[in-house]
Amino acid sequence: QVQLVESGGESVQAGGPLSVSCAASVSGRSFSEYDIAWFRQAPGKERDFVAAINWAGRTTKYAESVKGRVTISRDNAKNTGFLQMNSLKSEDAAVYYCAARSPHISDDYANDGTYPYWGQGTQVTVSS
Repeated sequence: QVQLVESGGESVQAGGPLSVSCAASVSGRSFSEYDIAWFRQAPGKERDFVAAINWAGRTTKYAESVKGRVTISRDNAKNTGFLQMNSLKSEDAAVYYCAARSPHISDDYANDGTYPYWGQGTQVTVSS
């Protein structure tokens, strides 16, 4: 079982940076045995993939809309995942969700159906 708690969401100016975190509580296995991903959902829109990092931290995937502006990382010793966002745009405003899955489930890191564990989300607001 994995419990995920996101934090760090806040209101920021367009063009500014923001880092959000995902703290994991894991039972039965270790945090390092899970792939981690970030998704986001804006009001009235579907949940979209943002970024993912595999269990070892060696593979990262990014949505085209955030490539070059977002960096996903993890600290397995601290059971925490991170999403560093730069040059924020109004279209980045959303609730950001952290998700986890067992590794080697699928090469499709963007498929939210492959992630059984989800946090409650953290709100990111971007003002112009």
